[in-house]
Amino acid sequence: MELRHLRYFLAVADCGHVTRAAQRLHISQPPLSRAIRELEAELGVELFARQRQRIALTPIGAAVADDARAVVAQADGLVRHARALSSGESGRIRVGYVDGAMQGGVLSAHLRNLRRHAPSLVVDLVAASTETQLNALASNQLDIAILYTPRKWPDGIASSKLLSDSMRLVVSTEDNLASRRSITPSDLEASPWVALPREGDAYWRDRFLQQCTNAGFYPDIRYEVAQLSALLGLVEAGAGRAFAQASIARAETPGLVLRSLPWWQHTIDYWLAWRQHNPAPSVRQFLEANRVAESPKSRPG
Repeated sequence: MELRHLRYFLAVADCGHVTRAAQRLHISQPPLSRAIRELEAELGVELFARQRQRIALTPIGAAVADDARAVVAQADGLVRHARALSSGESGRIRVGYVDGAMQGGVLSAHLRNLRRHAPSLVVDLVAASTETQLNALASNQLDIAILYTPRKWPDGIASSKLLSDSMRLVVSTEDNLASRRSITPSDLEASPWVALPREGDAYWRDRFLQQCTNAGFYPDIRYEVAQLSALLGLVEAGAGRAFAQASIARAETPGLVLRSLPWWQHTIDYWLAWRQHNPAPSVRQFLEANRVAESPKSRPG
């Protein structure tokens, strides 16, 4: 049985006339009549009672018509679904992100754009470090990664910089610097510190201390935490001071104060990464939704 036979059968059933059904289907009458006879022969039943120029469904034909409509609708749905999968408008996409992308709104902004562009696409979110996300991309366990600048970009991974986020001093509301009009490097000398180490970088502490020394103070690092949310929690509890990206100011935290320091110029960079060769349709939808070119620009090594 061909799907074409069911479509022809339903057209005749709706029109009650072979000629008008043929006109609707944009075919001639003989092949339509032949298709109906072939369908009746295959089913072994009479679908129409023929009366002069008109034909009407038999009781069996009426019952078969209901089933035929369901079959055709399911087939049409299958075609639409397959085309949506092929275009990336449907299906699933696996998106990884670092904690700061969630805290600072980078992730939510990109997901909002994707939802407007491809509302039927299902998104699986995975919180992971930068290095873990790059490995997951390479092993086809992630489709999109939102991450910090890695130590090294692997081969076959395309990327686009999303944001260079300036840094702010973060103190608790009870810190004596919270209401200070200006803050100098000497105000931070030997104060307790909460630090967010660069993932997978054994020498982050040496570089961070050197940056502080160049700025004119030496921090006493009391806590090292892996997530930005933990850093903010410790600062709010009065465990120490910290630097954090300015974008976290979007989420008001009553127990924290963010201060801009003109003499501290370091930034946190966020990147979007994906497999460069033959990206999946869903990845193309993500890139289009967020106006990211598939051909990445140059990046640091």
